[in-house]
Amino acid sequence: MTQNDDSPRGLAFAITAYVLWGGLPLYLKALSHVPAIEVVAHRILWSVPVAALILAVLGRTNDIRIALRSPKMLAMGMLTAVLISINWLTYVYAIATDRTLDGALGYYINPLFSVFLGYVFLGERMRPLQWVAVGFAVCAVLVLTYELGSLPWISLVLTISWGFYAMFKRSLPIGPNQGFLLEVLVLSPIAIAYLAFLAINGTQSFTSVSWTTTFLLMGSGIITAVPLIIYANGAKLLRLSTIAMLQYIAPTFIFLTAVFIFDEPMGWERKVAFPLIWMGLVIYSISLFRKSK
Repeated sequence: MTQNDDSPRGLAFAITAYVLWGGLPLYLKALSHVPAIEVVAHRILWSVPVAALILAVLGRTNDIRIALRSPKMLAMGMLTAVLISINWLTYVYAIATDRTLDGALGYYINPLFSVFLGYVFLGERMRPLQWVAVGFAVCAVLVLTYELGSLPWISLVLTISWGFYAMFKRSLPIGPNQGFLLEVLVLSPIAIAYLAFLAINGTQSFTSVSWTTTFLLMGSGIITAVPLIIYANGAKLLRLSTIAMLQYIAPTFIFLTAVFIFDEPMGWERKVAFPLIWMGLVIYSISLFRKSK
């Protein structure tokens, strides 16, 4: 059922989640000495007990048992699990290699890409202003491609993986919290096998670099699961148009962190591309407000 009014509680939940996501680069930067794939494996592994504990407290673990017995739900969970793992791996790699701005750009483009996905796959009608907004995003990508000599692949992988993840996630007939636990459960055997391989070969970072690294890797489950679950509980108490506006918080924090804390360079192509995206988002926001009225 669509939420027709905004709840202050829902607003607080959603803003908290987006601020936590916006601050995530600071946490991941502290793990930049650890290979990205190892960081993601730990994010998956340590998310399982966190998500399971929360669902146990909420008394919703029965949904997981049903999902694990349903081939259709399990297959859809595997698909969304693959997409979210690609997204995580790309994002961790971007921050570790001083390309956080590319990550911010990817998440800025995402709302416009999601509108386009809805038009292509779900038969949703795009308003003229939305076409203009998508056009601005395409221009931004073209500017970056021209200057870099290749597609801005980090931004595009983040946009595409998250866009399809969100779209397919809607097809899971269980709640978002249960869906998240299903995804990390599906990925856990792969994560455990990879971490065991590193341990056998003596190349793991866990317990072998420093206690700080060990605790940060263990905490990656909390910083992964908690914002998702907070967001899931807030989203159902807000209008879709409000959620669409709030989703700019995270990439804005990421952008500011990249420029003012990580001191990443803003070449002329980024000085052109980001305003183009921002203009597209302003136009997109205007179309949402008109639709909500």
